[in-house]
Amino acid sequence: VQLQASGGGLVQAGGSLRLSCAASGRTFSSYAMGWFRQAPGKEREFVATESGSGFSTAAADSVKGRFTISRDNAKNTVYLHMNSLKPEDTAVYYCAARSTVVANKRESGYDYWGQGTQVTVSS
Repeated sequence: VQLQASGGGLVQAGGSLRLSCAASGRTFSSYAMGWFRQAPGKEREFVATESGSGFSTAAADSVKGRFTISRDNAKNTVYLHMNSLKPEDTAVYYCAARSTVVANKRESGYDYWGQGTQVTVSS
C-alpha cells in the first residue's frame, strides 16, 4: 500500500483544514487507518484512527471535539477534518495503514506510512 498525504498548510488559530490521504490498491476497506503527528523536537504521537469499515473511530484527548477522522472507501481516501486549530497543533501530520480492519492507537501497529504533510497554525 502506498499512501499520499495532502492538504496541509498555514492557517490562523481557530481556523480549519482538511487533510487527505490517498491509498493505492483495491482493498482499501481491509485496512484500518490512522493519523499521527510530529511537532518539532517531539516524538510522533497518535491523533486519530478509524476501522476498515469506518464504524469505529478513536481520537487523542488533545483533539477530541475538534478533529474528526473519516474515510471514503470508494475513493481509497481517509480524511482528517481539523477545526478550532491551535498553535500547538503545528506539526507534520502522517497517515498510516495497518493490515487489519481493527483500528489502533499505537504507532507500532501500523505497516505503511505516508510522507507527511506540514500543518502550521499561527497565533
